[in-house]
Order: sequence, then C-alpha cells, then structure tokens
Amino acid sequence: MKKRHLIFFAGVLGITALAAFVTRSSWIDGGASAQAPQRARVISVDLAKAERKPVPVDVDSIGTVTPILSVALKSRLETTIVSVHFEDGAKVNEGDLLFTLDARQIDAQIEQAEGVLARDQAQLEGVQRDVRRYSDLIAKGATTQVNLDNAKTQADILIGTIKADQSALDNLKVQKSFTIIRAPFSGRISAANVKIGNFVRPADTVSLAVINQMAPVYVTFAIPQRVLVDLREAMATGSSKVIATIPGHQRSEDGKVAMVENSVDSTTGMVTVRGIMSNANETLWPGILVATKLIIRTENSVVVPTVAVQRSQSGNYVFVVKDGVAKVQPVKVDRTSQGMSVIAEGLLGGEDVVVDGQLLLSDGTRAEPRARKAGA
Repeated sequence: MKKRHLIFFAGVLGITALAAFVTRSSWIDGGASAQAPQRARVISVDLAKAERKPVPVDVDSIGTVTPILSVALKSRLETTIVSVHFEDGAKVNEGDLLFTLDARQIDAQIEQAEGVLARDQAQLEGVQRDVRRYSDLIAKGATTQVNLDNAKTQADILIGTIKADQSALDNLKVQKSFTIIRAPFSGRISAANVKIGNFVRPADTVSLAVINQMAPVYVTFAIPQRVLVDLREAMATGSSKVIATIPGHQRSEDGKVAMVENSVDSTTGMVTVRGIMSNANETLWPGILVATKLIIRTENSVVVPTVAVQRSQSGNYVFVVKDGVAKVQPVKVDRTSQGMSVIAEGLLGGEDVVVDGQLLLSDGTRAEPRARKAGA
C-alpha cells in the first residue's frame, strides 16, 4: 500500500514538471515572435509582355465554296450514246472529247443535201451557158429578147436555190457537230449519268455529266454592315484579303474580294461578300463550308493575351508588374482575335502584365514571376 502511494506521488510530480516546461517554452516562443519583424507577402505570378506590332483588322465568318464556271452537259439531238471517253470524277481540259453520239442519220442527210446542191449547181451552169448563147444571138438578131430575159431569170432562181441548199447543208453539219461533246473549259467532271447505248434527247431532265471549274473558285460569306464602309475603302486601295480554311485542317487558300452584294439584308443586317481564290492545288472543293477571315487592313497596335484582361464594374483592367509591385491599370479593349486582345488605351507596349495569378493580387501587392520549368 505504501509503495502505491509513492508511485502515484512520483507521477504527479512528473506531470507538474512537464506542464511547467511547456508553459515556459510557449512564453519564450511568443516573446521571440513578437519581437521578430513580419515579412511582406509576395505572390508568384505568370507574366507576359505587352507588344506593339502590326495587327490585322479582320472579320471571321463561315463561307461556302462555289465554282465560277459550272455546266451540265446535255444532248441537243435525239440519238444514242456511242462512246464515253472519260473516267468518273476525272480532271478534264478544255476541248477534251467526252461523249460521242450516233451520227449515222445525220450523215445520210448530209449526203442527200450535198446531192441536191450538186444538182442545182449543174442546172445553174446550164442556164448560164444559155444566157451567154442568147446574148450572142441577140447581137446577130437571131433570137428574141424574151428568151434572153427568161434565161437570166432562171439563173437568178437557181442562184437562190443554191444558197438555200448550202444553208441546209451547213445546218446539217452543225447538227452533226452536236454528236461530238467536248469539255467547254478545264475542271473536274462528275460521274457519267449515261452509258453506251443509252438513248438521249434534249428534253431529258438529267444531264449527261456536270463539269465544275476548280481553279479559281468563289468563296461566298456574309459580314456585318458595320464593316461595309471600311471594306469598300480597302477594296479601293487593294489592301483587302480573304483567307479560307477548311475546318479541322491547317490547309487554307488566300484570295481577294471579288464583289460585294449591292444591298444589305434588312432582316439580319448582313451583306454578302464574294472572294475569289486561285485554288491551284484544289484545296477548296465546291460546296464545302470553310472558315473565312476577311482582312480589311493592318494597324500598328498594342496586344496582350486575352487572359490578362480582367473585368470589373468600372471596366476592363490588367495587372502591370513594375519593380516587383503589381498595379491595377485600366485599359480599353478594341477587339480580340486568336487569344489576343488589342488594347486601344491604357498600355504603350513593353509592360509586364499578369496572365495567371490575378485572384491573389490587389493594387500594390508585391509580385514575382514564377520559375519556369525546363522545357516549358
């Protein structure tokens, strides 16, 4: 029993000593902390330079590629297809033979017309001999003037008949030329809608094939009416430019404005613009939708990443870091394009602006650039 009292007494003494030690340590640490000066808080941020450089004034839109020339080939005769001289979807050049139609009936009509013409020409020669003979006999008093006049009248009739015969022959030759169908211009041809032996006629609603010109091509798109005045001025100076890009690809074609529609759509406030693209590599295909960029002019402006621009009730602003201190700088944003904002007022170029870490900043906060990781 006495041994238990000794153990309990020793435990109480130990706990009391430990409590005294902890209290003294806390007092010492608290006093030291009160005496040490507090270090100013520094925020790590990502910075970017405000750059002054040429920036295009442009308008983005969605456009449609249309061919400048497009023709649906049709037969001008009632006949049959003899030959098809191209592969479906092939590239054709101006003058290439595409279809051959049956011309046997026209060939027979041409031979008949040539025979009629030869007959009338022979009759004319005979009448002209009579005119010469009657003229000699009139001089000798061996015939009457009536015979000479009749011969001259018959010659004039035959001359007119021969002209009609020649016209009929020429018409048949033109009809025969319709049996040979050639490409009127260079481009790409569609699949043939007829095969050898098919009967065709002018009244058919389905064409034999369609040829579209591939280079150059039109790109048609719409722009807001507010940029119409600037666009017309740019067209007068030749500074306008059109860039058409296929969505999902980096391939694009450059061109110029070919025309502006003569009226604005009152329901949408948009005006149709047509650009002409060289398309030498056939990047643009008729009928596809493309992302168009109309560049009206180029201006020397200050640009910053769009993520640097913050918004408040009083307007837009950016944090500018100078000598390790972040300052609020009000700015006026003119426009944004491809992740960059064009600053009309507030920056001169060359300033360090904060692009990440703005949430921890206020006017006058100390800031330092973050350390860049290797390869960043």
